[in-house]
Amino acid sequence: METLNQVLRVVSISLGASKRNASAELELAGKKFIVERLGTDGDLRKAKKLLEDLDGKAAAFGLGGTDLYVFAGKRRYTFRESANLIANVHKTPVLDGSGLKDSLERKVINELAKSNLVPIKGAKVLLMCGVDRFGMAEALQENGAEVTLGDLIFSLNINKPLKSLKSLDFWARILAPFITRLPVSWFYPMGVEQEKRVVRHPEYFLENDIIAGDFHYIKKFMPDTLPGKTIITNTVTSADREMLREAGVKLLITTTPCLDGRSFGTNVMEALLVALNGSKQALSAEKYLELLERYHIEASIEAL
Repeated sequence: METLNQVLRVVSISLGASKRNASAELELAGKKFIVERLGTDGDLRKAKKLLEDLDGKAAAFGLGGTDLYVFAGKRRYTFRESANLIANVHKTPVLDGSGLKDSLERKVINELAKSNLVPIKGAKVLLMCGVDRFGMAEALQENGAEVTLGDLIFSLNINKPLKSLKSLDFWARILAPFITRLPVSWFYPMGVEQEKRVVRHPEYFLENDIIAGDFHYIKKFMPDTLPGKTIITNTVTSADREMLREAGVKLLITTTPCLDGRSFGTNVMEALLVALNGSKQALSAEKYLELLERYHIEASIEAL
């Protein structure tokens, strides 16, 4: 039988800014966890070395500040650069959060729609990147939201909003095989770039009721004011909350729960669930949902 004396270490190795590093201790199911986030400021060599040095010493890794996989339709696309980071990691499972995005984030949207706490049916939603959060995109569409997918706008700086998952799948088939061979930093802010603001097409933020998706994308490209908007995201800090409050955001929903005052990324929470389950690989969406229900891991909803 597991005891509280056992301490499991869950480590997120992130290509993001080291100033956002954090750690927390918690207990679940008679197990004690130390959950850490270690940013490398976009240094790929440092991230790779950390992963290799800690292989076998951590119960599970989260891979943050990048995606290993993105999804559209029934296809999964793998970023070559991210796969190279973990090529020599053989003992500790590595999770990029995609499994939890496909389970927890669907669950959050379905529950919001069912409770009507945040009206989803008929709501106008800007989802920053659909291939990064395909589960959320599907759940929004299934619950009657009018979704604008910002994949081309914010990842590639092409002013072409996508209005359906069918169009997302079409463009993914054309572009993803090429894009996933390029450096991730070309499409996603890393290190100090996460702190730089570049307002891009504010009209899409302002004309939608809900802004959803990766917080680094939201923070980087949002206008200075978002009066009355609802944000559905994760990985926010206390400083991020204050920034959103000053911008006039009405409601903040983080799909991952808060630990010690901040929400950790989906990669961290997925790694935590894999470690909790004693697994050496990613779990099925059904298993993630079972664990989320069993341990009452729920989204955080905060009026700003």
